[in-house]
Amino acid sequence: MFLKSLSGRFLMLTVAFVMLAEVLIFVPSIARFREDYLLSHLERAQIASLALLAGEDMIDDALEQELLRNAGVFNVVLRRDQARQLVLSSPMPGEIAESFDLRADSSLDLMRDAVLRLLDPQDRVIRVIGQPVQDAGLLIEVTMASGPLRMAMIDYGLRILALSAVISVITASLLFFAVRRILVMPIRRLVDAIQSYAGAPEDNRRIIEPSSQVSELREAEIALQSMEHQLTSALRQKERLAQLGGAVAKISHDLRNILTTAQLFADRMENSQDPAVKRAAPKIVGSISRAVNLCETTLAFGKAEEPPPALNRIFLAAIVNDVVDSERLAAGDHDISFSEDVPAGLVLRADGEQLFRVLSNLIRNARQAIVASGRTGEINIRADEDLHEWTIQVADTGPGLPPKARDHLFQPFQGGTRKGGTGLGLAISAELIRGHGGRLALERSDGEGTVFVIHLPKGVAIHEAAAE
Repeated sequence: MFLKSLSGRFLMLTVAFVMLAEVLIFVPSIARFREDYLLSHLERAQIASLALLAGEDMIDDALEQELLRNAGVFNVVLRRDQARQLVLSSPMPGEIAESFDLRADSSLDLMRDAVLRLLDPQDRVIRVIGQPVQDAGLLIEVTMASGPLRMAMIDYGLRILALSAVISVITASLLFFAVRRILVMPIRRLVDAIQSYAGAPEDNRRIIEPSSQVSELREAEIALQSMEHQLTSALRQKERLAQLGGAVAKISHDLRNILTTAQLFADRMENSQDPAVKRAAPKIVGSISRAVNLCETTLAFGKAEEPPPALNRIFLAAIVNDVVDSERLAAGDHDISFSEDVPAGLVLRADGEQLFRVLSNLIRNARQAIVASGRTGEINIRADEDLHEWTIQVADTGPGLPPKARDHLFQPFQGGTRKGGTGLGLAISAELIRGHGGRLALERSDGEGTVFVIHLPKGVAIHEAAAE
């Protein structure tokens, strides 16, 4: 669990990177240690040889062997005055396997030889050539065993490894606590603030107050604070609108009952023989009818969210015929013609009841617009399909939509298409089509008529908007 946290992963990465850096330092360090080891043996061998030269024949064989053991070599060769002289010697355990000239080796050569020596477990006899100290000759050459050198290098490497581990742990711990205090703890506070706000988003006291000293985290806190303010305001507005909607629904319900009673009396007034009453009665009936219609549409819109469509395979022609028959009866004596261009075998996946409501609303709006214009007109319903979607077009030859209606076409209480309309019909129709994953669009509206198009996808698709 700890390794999945930001602190744990940062700690492990810090240890890994510090160890990697130590490994990169280790190779040059061990090469330097090997060079110093060989140079120290050359120096001790030179001192031993100078002691022998100073005493000449005064040093016996036992003392010579002791000098060689102290120097850690088998023999010593000095080159002085252009002459090569074997100064100290002892029996060697084997032939010379390799020679190393420290005067000519580069840094890369030293590192390569150090790595090879660590990887070679055999104890070999090697020759080492170097420059005598204090210019005591032209060169010094010794033979020695490689085993002690390798053991000394391993011991040095282990000490370097232990020191690296200590440095890694200390560095990682310091960085861990620093990052935890500077970064992890502010992030934890930010998460706690989000969770606290989510518990009661209406409570202003739970809105975060920016306090981080890290600029990026402070920007995140400021953005979160702004979002929480907006969300709290939106929730309050939504609650007020819900309460207002409930009140309006209750008022509309009671008002509809009152207006229905008034409508019955107004119908009787039409039979009155009083000329003034007969002239006023139609206007009263019309006003009451519009008020009743407003109450009914408000109640419908104020109900709970529309249920999801029950998608089934339906024949579109049958639904269009039912809607057209109803509107043809409603048109009565008005000179309005209806035409249908829907293939008899066209089958689509939709909720038949909801699609009937949408088509009924569009065709009724078209009929009412033509009747209001006082002219003859035609309403055409046409359907088609392609590989991706079904399209249903409702076109009329009415006067077109007023500018206000076009600007707020699918907005409730703003997009009414006729005088006295509420715009709820189109808003509800657009919502029903959105439930099918499609969209209801106004294709054209001008002096020659209006065309609405319903787009229903055949597959799952993402649409930018349900109404354009």
